[in-house]
Amino acid sequence: MTATIASPPRSIRIATRKSQLALVQTHWVRDRLKEAFPDRSFEVQEMSTQGDKILDVALSKIGDKGLFTKELEVGMLEGRADFAVHSLKDLPTQLPEGLILGCVTERENPADALVVRKEHKDKTLETLPKGAIIGTSSLRRLAQLRHSFSHFVFEDIRGNLNTRLAKLDAEEKQYDAIILAVAGLERLGMGDRIHQVIPAEISLHAVGQGALGIECREGDEEILHLLQAISHQPTTYRALAERSFLRELEGGCQVPIGVNTAIAGETLTLTGMVAALDGKRLIKDTVRGKTTDAEQLGLDLAGLLRGKGAKEILDEIFAEIQR
Repeated sequence: MTATIASPPRSIRIATRKSQLALVQTHWVRDRLKEAFPDRSFEVQEMSTQGDKILDVALSKIGDKGLFTKELEVGMLEGRADFAVHSLKDLPTQLPEGLILGCVTERENPADALVVRKEHKDKTLETLPKGAIIGTSSLRRLAQLRHSFSHFVFEDIRGNLNTRLAKLDAEEKQYDAIILAVAGLERLGMGDRIHQVIPAEISLHAVGQGALGIECREGDEEILHLLQAISHQPTTYRALAERSFLRELEGGCQVPIGVNTAIAGETLTLTGMVAALDGKRLIKDTVRGKTTDAEQLGLDLAGLLRGKGAKEILDEIFAEIQR
């Protein structure tokens, strides 16, 4: 009787954007899964998203419903990919039917970073000259920095991280400084470009910033089992609170909503803010509770800020963006 030879497990297909940072993050996920499951094979599938293709229009003008995720999600729903690796801050809080947030990885430093031209190497945000041109594509960063530093000039800047750094360093000055994520710079081995880590008192970070969100098909138990090997529970609690807060305020990643979270023991502290684009109105508050009540804490904080006028500010911003 001939023995049956078992077929090797199928290769797992990982969808990712083509940017250098996206690939570094995806390869990190692939390598961790290879370590955890040495008998499995994993292949990376690169895809271009709308946000990668449209580089001459401010993100807030394009709209952010799946700006950096839709093409990857279509790939999963059509069975061409098994899961997708995202910067969690790019992943909308409302996912398409049939897809879920499969896991959240351990968070890197979620803070924003000031990166300066070489002639400003002895300066910080507090000492840059009046009229300094600061580049940022984030309305969240723009509103908060305008609130504290109304004497700066703020200009939009698009492109991947390398492109933005090249624009900053260009011989003909376009910007005196730009604002980037600490985590992105560090993941690309460019931590030496971080001139100043901006404190939370000045700039609360984006929802999910510094963490990776792995999106997969709902009910795909094989993939969900694999992803548990890279899931990080404390970061997951923080992400659930932050995303619940953002979802309740009906905000996307292109509105001036910032957060900060911390866990001590079983207590989660969530701070959130909403600011007007001109920086003149900024609403902020903090809630605390059990880590297991993370999503409810997000709802509670959204309610507090809504009671202080957050909805009116956001309505004005949406109207302005759509004009």
